[in-house]
Amino acid sequence: MQRARCYLLGESAVVLELEPPVSLESQQRIWGLTRRLEESDAIREVIPGMNNITVILRDPQSLAIDGIERIQRWWEESEAIIPESRRVEIPVIYGGDFGPDLSVVAEHNDLTISQVVEQHASAEYIVYFLGFQPGFAYLGGLAPELYTPRRAEPRLLVPAGSVGIGGGQTGIYPLATPGGWQIIGQTSVKLFNPTSEPPTLLAPGDTVRFVPQKEGVC
Repeated sequence: MQRARCYLLGESAVVLELEPPVSLESQQRIWGLTRRLEESDAIREVIPGMNNITVILRDPQSLAIDGIERIQRWWEESEAIIPESRRVEIPVIYGGDFGPDLSVVAEHNDLTISQVVEQHASAEYIVYFLGFQPGFAYLGGLAPELYTPRRAEPRLLVPAGSVGIGGGQTGIYPLATPGGWQIIGQTSVKLFNPTSEPPTLLAPGDTVRFVPQKEGVC
């Protein structure tokens, strides 16, 4: 079992943080602990992350220390949960104006552009959690051969639908925002719609596949 430490964050939150590495098994246990914590009347909100959980307490003055001990114990007792999931295919136009950093990823990893596209599109990715902005899915499963550092200077504006690689992860920007990931393609699929229920396309546990498209088809 991965070691975990709990600590206070500000005046009303407790964080449980796991030691590396990140794995699907540990993330499934985080999903299980999240469900258990959400059933507690003493907790206002639970925010699962990558190898961590942040818990907002209703009465932090009286519950903080007890909360640390309880969350630590519940983690040790937690079991993995495999939620109901869907297989979601995301059409992507790779390279060109839609993926200005595709050649950067290729050069960094000593690959051809075609090899980058092939490897990126051949993997199955698991949604570990949503964060950063509404609908942004942190995906596990990127091939190590594609790991590429983030840009030294983030862009002031990354278009919505941009597919990028940042370090050992890949993901899709649901909304236009500043960002430092290497952009390799773009999709027209909307990952966040505030008028829909649920508003996010992806959920933890979903399987994602990227499907290469020709320009004008995506």
